[in-house]
Amino acid sequence: QVQLVESGGGLVQAGGSLRLSCAASGRTFSNFAVGWFRQAPGKERVFVAAIKWTGGTTSYIDSVEGRFTISRDNAKSTVFLQMNSLKPEDTAVYYCAAGSVWVAIRSYQYDYWGQGTQVTVSS
Repeated sequence: QVQLVESGGGLVQAGGSLRLSCAASGRTFSNFAVGWFRQAPGKERVFVAAIKWTGGTTSYIDSVEGRFTISRDNAKSTVFLQMNSLKPEDTAVYYCAAGSVWVAIRSYQYDYWGQGTQVTVSS
């Protein structure tokens, strides 16, 4: 089993930054990919970014390319999502997820999920 715990969400003004963390425990991530998804009120959960634990290959949706950066700390089994130049449309609950498929952009392709962290961007 893998346990994922997100943190780092909050309220920020448009143009500001936040860094989300996803701390993993329970097993090694060496063969996994870790993704970030977000879900706005009344909308479906959508893919934001992902990283291959081994090698560090990354993938992003177009709307966050150049503003968000996904990275990992192997020693701490933690994945980060650095979010810069935030926009009101980035407001959502952000979830991290882990799975063995690359590149997985559908939520059903991930096996483990965190509880989510709220990000609110005010205009």
